[in-house]
Amino acid sequence: MKSRRVRSALLITAAILVSGAGETPASSSAARSSGAFGAYLAGRFAVQSRDLVVAANEFEQALRDDPTVPELTNQAFLASLMSGQPQAARLAVMLPDNPLAQLVLANRDGKDGNWAAALGRFAALRQDQGIAQVLRPLLVAWSQYGDKQPDAALATLAPLIDGPRFRGVYALHAALIADLADRRDIAERYYRIALTDYGQVNLRLAVILASWQARHGMLPEAQRSIADLAAADGEFGMSRQGLEADVARPAVSSAADGVAEAYLAMAATLRQQNAESAQALVRLALEMRPNFTAALVVLSDIEAVGKQPVAALAALAEIPANDPLSPLIELRRAALLDDSGQSAAAVELLTKLSREHPDRPEPRAQLGDVLRKQSKFAEAAAAYGDAIGKLGTPSRANWPLFYARGIALERADQWPKAEADLKYALELAPDQSSILNYLAYSWTERGEHLDDAHAMLERAMAARPNEGAYIDSFGWTLLRQGDVQGALAQLLRAVELEPEDPTINEHLGDVLAAANRTREAEFQWQRALNLKPDAAETKRLKDKLAAVPATAVPVSAPK
Repeated sequence: MKSRRVRSALLITAAILVSGAGETPASSSAARSSGAFGAYLAGRFAVQSRDLVVAANEFEQALRDDPTVPELTNQAFLASLMSGQPQAARLAVMLPDNPLAQLVLANRDGKDGNWAAALGRFAALRQDQGIAQVLRPLLVAWSQYGDKQPDAALATLAPLIDGPRFRGVYALHAALIADLADRRDIAERYYRIALTDYGQVNLRLAVILASWQARHGMLPEAQRSIADLAAADGEFGMSRQGLEADVARPAVSSAADGVAEAYLAMAATLRQQNAESAQALVRLALEMRPNFTAALVVLSDIEAVGKQPVAALAALAEIPANDPLSPLIELRRAALLDDSGQSAAAVELLTKLSREHPDRPEPRAQLGDVLRKQSKFAEAAAAYGDAIGKLGTPSRANWPLFYARGIALERADQWPKAEADLKYALELAPDQSSILNYLAYSWTERGEHLDDAHAMLERAMAARPNEGAYIDSFGWTLLRQGDVQGALAQLLRAVELEPEDPTINEHLGDVLAAANRTREAEFQWQRALNLKPDAAETKRLKDKLAAVPATAVPVSAPK
């Protein structure tokens, strides 16, 4: 990774709100101090490795060695903020022009009860850049409420609710403020606008609306809100009982909670396009509300996507065991344990969840996933079967379970049962290209239904024309149908799209051999062997290489 990209991973967060980066130590007086420069380089390496705690400590050490470089303060502050280190507040005082630093200081004012000071800092945020345009009014309104100005807070948000962008976000926060201020009619109207604008209810919105309904004599409606959420996403069904038992608890009980909600809303918006900025905003939310389950879940998700399963597990560990979402949290914990190489612990946890939730398919399905990754295919198929037994009447949403069991059964050499599952998955979801590809490829491997496989793969490629695995399957089918040149054209394209896939490289070698281009085939088989295939494929490749005639003409690569 280039150093310029490493630097931007931290500085981009500040740029989203207000530009204010200074010179880098590599081109400044920091170079005069080997200690400062060495710590700075160590900090940059830690950022590259996403070890932000180490990065924060190294940047702060560089700052102590050479306090004359403003950029070191920025780097130390940003790493401290993103890793949740307490020194972020101390460093923020040294950065009057850094917008994130001002948010940290405003948070400190709010937590101290000095909402007038927090309001001043939030109001001073520039509005002409990035997410600050959306975030600033929310923070100002919550500060006004904290400063005992509920009418001013509602007046801040009212014009934005009629605006073209983020109408639902502003309406939801206005409803929360009106709810806390006991302005029932206003709250009800704004909750309705928020629900309409969001369209699809997410977890946080469902919890907030259900709380409002339960506290205002609409308990059946509150229970229906939770039930609808569980129906929309099966995993939430694991936590339905806990959510219903806790339904009357106010989702927001103070201005500090409201500020945390504002940060979290923006973090959720940014999570896909800018994980670093989202992480900083989640940390700001947790400063205001340390035990904020929704923020901890988002933080864990960000760390997991960043390939940091240990950090992701640490975020979930902050959530108490009696949280209403605890069963769902445990499912996520099991997946992270598996990702971090603790598969035995994952299996143990999922087995425990299966016992505790005898009617739910989710822990059983996830157990099947873990076992399948361990190549325990028969056991995985049994776990998937257990999950399928909890479904009742299967619907389109359940096709992944039959597809997964079909794969496990096929790998366990139980083809008739595997074929039945794959066909049923396709019956549930006829347009799913992954099912089309797997069933067609399996038929081709067995020399069965080649015309049907050909047609199915054409459908799969029409849906995803640049999917190397599908093109590989199609080329392999063409070879089995006797079209060597057509197969070669497809396999060359598949390798171009997926150059590191050992199976696709092996297939290209097979097609080259069929075209009597033996040395080119040998080259491709050797390349496939170097890509670390599984044990069965390794043996197969070695057998092919051993059978290559010594008299074949050598070449460097297929053309």
